[in-house]
Amino acid sequence: MKAMILAAGFGTRLFPLTIDRTKPAIPFLGKPLVGYVAEYVAKFGFKDFVVNLHHQPESVIKALGDGSNFGVHIDYTLEEPNILGTAGALDNAKHLFSDEPFLIVNGKIISDIDIGAAVETHRRSNALATMVLKPNVKREKFTVINTSDDCITGFGPHAQPLTEEEIRDTEHEIETPLMFTGIHILDPRVFEYIPPRVFSDIVMNIYRPALANGERIAAHVADGNWYELSTIPRYLDISLAMMNGEDKFIGSRCTISESAAIRDSVLWDDVTIGDDVNLYRTIIADGVTIDAGEHFENAAIVRADMVRNCSEIPEKALKGYIQGDNYVVPLN
Repeated sequence: MKAMILAAGFGTRLFPLTIDRTKPAIPFLGKPLVGYVAEYVAKFGFKDFVVNLHHQPESVIKALGDGSNFGVHIDYTLEEPNILGTAGALDNAKHLFSDEPFLIVNGKIISDIDIGAAVETHRRSNALATMVLKPNVKREKFTVINTSDDCITGFGPHAQPLTEEEIRDTEHEIETPLMFTGIHILDPRVFEYIPPRVFSDIVMNIYRPALANGERIAAHVADGNWYELSTIPRYLDISLAMMNGEDKFIGSRCTISESAAIRDSVLWDDVTIGDDVNLYRTIIADGVTIDAGEHFENAAIVRADMVRNCSEIPEKALKGYIQGDNYVVPLN
């Protein structure tokens, strides 16, 4: 069975961390995020990968190479001039798939969910596809997936936090909504639903019409850890949660003054930190210099010259400002 990692996204909500690379190629605790995904999938015996590219494609190729570092073989597909969406990406890679089911994994997640168990669910289900779901215990803002008898029945609105009345109500059990993990197994019949050579979405163009046609889409509800790094605050929170009790991560070739105070922060590579600098909950990107005496809290910082040379700042990006040689984005 082949595996496809979706890695073509712009990462607009992660800007400016994605100013010189695509979202799956941003470093996460010293390793490109998409590298974690490749290692994770390879652990379950997958040897043949397809990776789709569009925005800053060379950043993903640099991170993964030909796959030999992960014990796998990688074929790349390039979407140009326009990005094709999650379903269009499959159509663009159709020639690389055989007549057996294949795995799709989003390139922006970190997880230890058992993919092998999900594959077994799909093999038993005789379904068009199997979506790997997880209980949304924290009721984060993800689409609610409706299920019945181990099958998908529909897609609801975003999950909502519990109301004060629901929190106080101890007599009735509150149902925990299910969310999609970005991991799914698809039968080749899905290509019948994909319009060729245009932008299309898996949920809108495959799953919704398939359900309307009476197709079976299996639900595999998984245990395990799962993190999705789609915004800068989530990137920082998840980084801190996975630092094994350390209060900072420091990348390669960094120069840090002994008088600097750094807490709950992530430094990428080639960073210079001056005397008496104070950093708290701050991300410092490659090549940034923080001058002596500066203080930053709840911020992401990149070099200002990168932003000055950027053609446009994405609409969904958090707003920032230039301070000296740096571009600072407040996170709160």
